[in-house]
Amino acid sequence: MAFITTNARGEHSILRKLISGLAEGITNYMEYHSRQDIIARLEAKSDSELAAMGITRDGIVQHVFRDRFHI
Repeated sequence: MAFITTNARGEHSILRKLISGLAEGITNYMEYHSRQDIIARLEAKSDSELAAMGITRDGIVQHVFRDRFHI
Protein backbone atom coordinates (compact mmCIF):
# COMPACT_ATOMS: atom_id res chain seq x y z
CA MET A 1 0.00 0.00 0.00
CA ALA A 2 1.29 3.47 -0.85
CA PHE A 3 0.71 6.60 1.12
CA ILE A 4 0.84 9.96 -0.57
CA THR A 5 1.12 13.11 1.43
CA THR A 6 0.97 16.62 0.13
CA ASN A 7 1.89 19.87 1.70
CA ALA A 8 -1.41 21.59 1.04
CA ARG A 9 -0.87 23.93 3.96
CA GLY A 10 2.22 25.38 2.29
CA GLU A 11 0.39 25.92 -0.98
CA HIS A 12 -2.42 27.71 0.81
CA SER A 13 0.02 29.91 2.67
CA ILE A 14 1.69 30.96 -0.60
CA LEU A 15 -1.73 31.73 -2.08
CA ARG A 16 -2.70 33.66 1.05
CA LYS A 17 0.51 35.68 0.89
CA LEU A 18 -0.08 36.43 -2.80
CA ILE A 19 -3.66 37.55 -2.21
CA SER A 20 -2.64 39.57 0.84
CA GLY A 21 0.10 41.30 -1.15
CA LEU A 22 -2.26 42.12 -3.99
CA ALA A 23 -4.87 43.45 -1.57
CA GLU A 24 -2.28 45.65 0.14
CA GLY A 25 -1.07 46.96 -3.22
CA ILE A 26 -4.60 47.79 -4.32
CA THR A 27 -5.30 49.49 -1.00
CA ASN A 28 -2.14 51.61 -1.29
CA TYR A 29 -3.04 52.54 -4.88
CA MET A 30 -6.58 53.54 -3.94
CA GLU A 31 -5.46 55.55 -0.91
CA TYR A 32 -2.89 57.40 -3.00
CA HIS A 33 -5.35 58.27 -5.74
CA SER A 34 -8.14 59.17 -3.36
CA ARG A 35 -5.83 61.68 -1.69
CA GLN A 36 -4.83 63.37 -4.92
CA ASP A 37 -7.93 65.56 -4.73
CA ILE A 38 -6.98 66.66 -1.20
CA ILE A 39 -3.49 67.55 -2.41
CA ALA A 40 -4.93 69.51 -5.33
CA ARG A 41 -7.28 71.47 -3.03
CA LEU A 42 -4.43 72.32 -0.67
CA GLU A 43 -2.16 73.34 -3.55
CA ALA A 44 -4.90 75.72 -4.78
CA LYS A 45 -4.83 77.60 -1.45
CA SER A 46 -2.69 80.69 -0.92
CA ASP A 47 0.44 80.57 1.21
CA SER A 48 -1.34 82.56 3.94
CA GLU A 49 -4.26 80.09 3.98
CA LEU A 50 -1.81 77.21 4.28
CA ALA A 51 0.10 79.00 7.03
CA ALA A 52 -3.15 79.46 8.97
CA MET A 53 -3.56 75.68 8.77
CA GLY A 54 0.02 75.16 9.92
CA ILE A 55 1.12 73.74 6.56
CA THR A 56 3.88 74.91 4.25
CA ARG A 57 3.58 74.51 0.51
CA ASP A 58 6.50 72.08 0.57
CA GLY A 59 4.80 70.08 3.34
CA ILE A 60 1.45 69.45 1.63
CA VAL A 61 2.18 65.86 0.61
CA GLN A 62 3.67 65.04 4.00
CA HIS A 63 0.59 66.54 5.68
CA VAL A 64 -1.85 64.56 3.54
CA PHE A 65 -0.01 61.26 4.08
CA ARG A 66 1.07 61.91 7.70
CA ASP A 67 -1.03 59.00 8.99
CA ARG A 68 0.51 56.63 6.49
CA PHE A 69 4.20 57.47 6.62
CA HIS A 70 4.60 59.12 10.05
CA ILE A 71 6.89 61.78 8.62
